[in-house]
Amino acid sequence: MGEVAESIRGDESEEQRKLALFRARVDKEDPDAKEHDDLMLRRFLRARDLNIEKSTAMFLKYLKWRREFVPRGFISESEIPNEIRKEKVFVQGFDKKGRPLAVIMVGKHTSDDRDLEETKRLAVYAMDKLCARTGAQQEKFALIGDFQGWGYASSDIRAYLAVLEILQDYYPERLGKVFMVHVPYLFWTAWKIVYPFIDDNTKKKITFVENKHIRETLLEDIDEHHLPDVYGGKQPLLPIDRDASVNK
Repeated sequence: MGEVAESIRGDESEEQRKLALFRARVDKEDPDAKEHDDLMLRRFLRARDLNIEKSTAMFLKYLKWRREFVPRGFISESEIPNEIRKEKVFVQGFDKKGRPLAVIMVGKHTSDDRDLEETKRLAVYAMDKLCARTGAQQEKFALIGDFQGWGYASSDIRAYLAVLEILQDYYPERLGKVFMVHVPYLFWTAWKIVYPFIDDNTKKKITFVENKHIRETLLEDIDEHHLPDVYGGKQPLLPIDRDASVNK
């Protein structure tokens, strides 16, 4: 036990040392880096296995993207009117690990009536909302991806890859777990195309839930009072734009 504790302390000390070097590097490269705390920098550092060079490239790319894609610092509902109208994303409570929980109705997404840039803005809007509900003790969020009603019109590979890129490149170490429910047979064709683009760390966080075991499986990670009522819990679905738990 003593050797294990000493090893953990050593790992933490090494991470802190590299975090200090990483901070000095990005602060020098881009003044906007100073606006972000060490928790954020640590997520980027961990996402690249404490490799300072790779972490620096990733974080500088993020800063550039954020300035260009979110110039005001946030996405407003007025920038995603069509996506809001479709009510695709809902916020719930928290899972048993304290991770903010959201439900994504993937079956409501169709390629014939979507604007790709607006879909990407919705992804940022939703992830920013979820991240605002996290803290120093719990930096990750959890998702339920519901494929009820998913069909050929929902097989929007381009949009899926765009959202995946945003999640993996600009919100590293934020995703805690994803439950995939009501997954139809048709989806597996699209899944085979998207799967190679998912990094190994993210793949480990994805759980496909059998239709006959949805409630009992979700209850293993989510208390009944936070579980959406559509899955047998007691929490009504709340569209994300009506969530008043965080300031916009």
